[in-house]
Amino acid sequence: MWLGGRSWLLVFGQVCSSLRCLAFARTWGACRGPMAERLSTGAEAASGLGAPAQQNGDAGGDARGEQPPGHPEPACSEVEPVSGDAKQPSGNGERAPAAAPGPGKRKKRRGAVGERVVPPPKKRRAGVSFGDEHFAETSYYFEGGLRKVRPYYFDFRTYCKGRWVGHSLLHVFGTEFRAQPLAYYEAAVRAGRLHLNEEPVQDLSIVLKDNDFLRNTVHRHEPPVTAEPIRLLAENEDVVVVDKPSSIPVHPCGRFRHNTVIFILGKEHQLKELHPLHRLDRLTSGVLMFAKTAAVSERIHEQVRDRQLEKEYVCRVAGEFPAEEVTCKEPILVVSYKVGVCRVDPQGKACESVFQRLSYNGHSSVVRCRPLTGRTHQIRVHLQFLGHPILNDPIYNSAAWGPSRGRGGHIPKTDEELLRDLVAEHQAKQSLDVLDLCGGDLCPGPPDPTAPSSELSKDCLEEMAASAQKMDGAVEAAPQDLDGVPVVSGKATKTDVVNQETDPLCSECRRVPQDPSPQDLVMFLHALRYKGPDFEYHSPMPAWARDDWQEH
Repeated sequence: MWLGGRSWLLVFGQVCSSLRCLAFARTWGACRGPMAERLSTGAEAASGLGAPAQQNGDAGGDARGEQPPGHPEPACSEVEPVSGDAKQPSGNGERAPAAAPGPGKRKKRRGAVGERVVPPPKKRRAGVSFGDEHFAETSYYFEGGLRKVRPYYFDFRTYCKGRWVGHSLLHVFGTEFRAQPLAYYEAAVRAGRLHLNEEPVQDLSIVLKDNDFLRNTVHRHEPPVTAEPIRLLAENEDVVVVDKPSSIPVHPCGRFRHNTVIFILGKEHQLKELHPLHRLDRLTSGVLMFAKTAAVSERIHEQVRDRQLEKEYVCRVAGEFPAEEVTCKEPILVVSYKVGVCRVDPQGKACESVFQRLSYNGHSSVVRCRPLTGRTHQIRVHLQFLGHPILNDPIYNSAAWGPSRGRGGHIPKTDEELLRDLVAEHQAKQSLDVLDLCGGDLCPGPPDPTAPSSELSKDCLEEMAASAQKMDGAVEAAPQDLDGVPVVSGKATKTDVVNQETDPLCSECRRVPQDPSPQDLVMFLHALRYKGPDFEYHSPMPAWARDDWQEH
């Protein structure tokens, strides 16, 4: 009886096991299809074939990262149907997904027949600095108390901006690059000066696409700056501190490249790969600090963010400044980034400046300034608001602001009228460089190449284009990397510098600009002292801030 019971238990166990296997088989049969489909879809996604790439100019950014550098951007996927039963849809360009390619293989993609293919954008190099090849582009010479740069060839490079997509090069040059008439750009095409994706442009009517890469070779002239030398105040393993003269920009910007502190230090003092630690306006002189490494730069910038740095400036202002300490907390708004003009406005950014008069000579006052924040033109704008603008400030002590010259924030005109009047004033004085503008920046609309104001006729430009083609055969334009840093061609030699000084297509070569006097390049604002938790640097008091200084 006991043996019979044990046999019964064995039989019962076998039956239960069979039922469990049957249930598992049914469950696997129901889910195997969806699971296989999901696995197949995952494989396609991993191989980049799950969906066709977007056309050039569309918002299909995901496909770009899949392509190795230098390969054309795909316009569609070449894939096969999954099975013979699958029908190929007609007319809509859709195709069924295929199985993922084997390891190490990748399906090639190509654009439609006859379509212009645009390469994907290249990665930008981080931390680009200037080296010997950049410093060798041209040279300095000194004349009449001014530092001047010999003209040189330069490549301006840019990727197609979103607002340009779908427009022709002719439209872009006519609406956004108005420094030259359209006839000039047509001549530049004939001279081989314009390139699209490193291919010479043949026709300005070509329509731009997303990721198009433009290169325009120009003959570059830089405005003169003061010949006053850049004096070294301090140098150690972490920082370089200099006394910056007025009129010299800190780093390349606008029309300035070689006439900048960065380039002068590299070319004349062999101080390279420097990181500016703070800003000084081009017309402001005084203490300027550079870090020698990115780590030091980050450390000091953190001190700036934590308000651990004390800055002290000195200036000479119009009239008798109050004897007691004055604090100004008026918010500042940028009126125009291009022209570089700000004003006090309730909608502006909060800022604070503290002023203390040091002396008064009966006509003007020397004032110590301590900006507690770092807004653009903060000291200059606050002094204008207080009714004591810097004595020779070409912007904030201008009659263009109205009878009160902006005192108390009273400006009896719109921002557009203010900018128009400021530009007109400096245009009449031939001092547009003060506003970092050139004549072409002032055109209200596209220039008319046939208008009397155009300097050259089309026939003349065609002759110049032919001459430029001959010249370009002998002189190599310096190519430039993606961050705006040019690299001198290996074919360029020192003898090319002489040949670069004139160019048949360059309008500035035909002008004889009036040089400013060295006194015109000095503004009475000077960075006197910078102090941090573990450093303090001073520069000498400028001559115009001394008690015995006399106005001329």
